[in-house]
Amino acid sequence: MGVHVVAAGENLWSISTLYGVSIQTIVELNGLPSATSIVPGLALYLPNNLLPIRSYRIKAGDHIWQLAQQYNTTIASILAANPDLNPNRLTIGQVINVPSLVKLEIATLGFLVPSSESANVLTLNTLAGQLTYVAVVAYSFTEEGFAFNQVDDAKIVTQSIELGIIPLLMIRNYTGNEFSAELAGKVLKNPAFRANLVKSIFNLTIQRGFGGVSIDFEFIPPAQRNDFTSFLTELKLALGDLILHVNVHAKIADIPTNRIIGAYDYASIGKVADIMAVMTIDYGYPGGPPDPIAPINWMEQVIQYTITQVETRKLQIAMPLYGYDKVVPTHVTRALSVLAAQNQAIVKGAVIEFDNMAKSPWFRYYQGAEEHIVWFEDIRSYVEKYRLMDLYQLAGTTFWQISLPAPQNWAYLSKNVAVL
Repeated sequence: MGVHVVAAGENLWSISTLYGVSIQTIVELNGLPSATSIVPGLALYLPNNLLPIRSYRIKAGDHIWQLAQQYNTTIASILAANPDLNPNRLTIGQVINVPSLVKLEIATLGFLVPSSESANVLTLNTLAGQLTYVAVVAYSFTEEGFAFNQVDDAKIVTQSIELGIIPLLMIRNYTGNEFSAELAGKVLKNPAFRANLVKSIFNLTIQRGFGGVSIDFEFIPPAQRNDFTSFLTELKLALGDLILHVNVHAKIADIPTNRIIGAYDYASIGKVADIMAVMTIDYGYPGGPPDPIAPINWMEQVIQYTITQVETRKLQIAMPLYGYDKVVPTHVTRALSVLAAQNQAIVKGAVIEFDNMAKSPWFRYYQGAEEHIVWFEDIRSYVEKYRLMDLYQLAGTTFWQISLPAPQNWAYLSKNVAVL
C-alpha cells in the first residue's frame, strides 16, 4: 500500500482516478466520515501491489548481493529503492530501503480496557491475527498487597485464547482515577505486603486462565527502586514459564532520584522480565503544552539508550492509538482516538500539517475565539515507528489502547508485518 497526502484542490474522485482505487475503498480503508469531504495535508493509505519495504542499517562486511539474498529480493530492486546507493561502496551506518517478501517479524501487545462484552469481543475478533498478547486492564491492589479484579473480564480471556491471542493480567497501582505513588511505595517496601502481592497476582493469573502478567506500576517512589526489582524477581520466580511483561516510563539516561523514571532500573528489569515495554508515548502529555504524542526523534533517543541496558529481543516500544486536543494557552486536554482526530480536522476544515522532525501530524482549529491544537498519529507516523523496530531489531510494540479506532495502523500492520 502507498501513502497519498492530499493537496489543495484535490478531491476523492481525482485521487480515485489517479490510483485506480474506488472511492469506497479509500473511505473504508481510512475511516473517512464521508466520500465528499477531505482537507489538505490529510494522509491517505491506498492499496497497491508493491512489496513491503524493510529498513536496514549497513554494517561492516555487508555486500549488496548478500543483502539481496538475506531479504529474498534482487540487487536491481534494492538499487531502484535507493537511487543514490553505490553498490560497490556501501557506507557503514547508512540506512537503506529494501523491498522484500521477507516481512518484519514482531510481537505485538494490545492493551484493552474492558467495556461492554459485545464491544470487547468485536475488538478482539477484528484484530485477530494482529496481536500476540492482549493485556486486560482490570486489576489493582490494596495497601496490604492483595491484588483484586475491578471489572469482569472472563469473556475477554476465553475469547482471546480461542483466537490464539495470549491474555495477560494487567495490574496497576491505580486508585480512583490516577496512579498512586503512595500505594506502590507502601506495598513494595514492605516484604510481607510484597509477598502478598506476588501470591495474589499468581493465584489470580492461574484461576482466571491468563498466560502471564503485565505490570504497569507508575510514579513508584525512587527510594523503592531496588524493592521494585525485588518484587519483579519474586513474581517471575512464582510465574515460572508464564510471561512477565513489564511496562516502564521512557528515559534517555538513568536518573535514580527522578520521581517519574527513578525507580526503573532498566538493566535489572531487563534481566528479570520476559519482555520490557518502554512507554514511548505522552511526550506531549495531558495538561502540558501542545506537543507530539510520540515524536520519532525522541523515540529513537530512548531506544538508543535502552538497548545499552536491555537485550533488543526483549524490548518493545509503545505506539499511541490516540491524540490530544489542547486549548491554547490553558493546555486543557481532551483525548481522542487517532481516527476521531483525523475526522475532526476534516469536519472543521482544518489543514493538517506534518512536523518532519517529529514525523507527526497536527492541526489547528478555533471554537469561537478559543484556539485548539491537536497532535495525533497517521499512516506516515506509524510507518516511521515500524521502521525503528526494524532498524533496531526490537521485539515489537504495544498499543494503547486497542478499543480506539486506528484503521490505517491495522491495515499497514496486516500487509507489511508478520505478527509472531
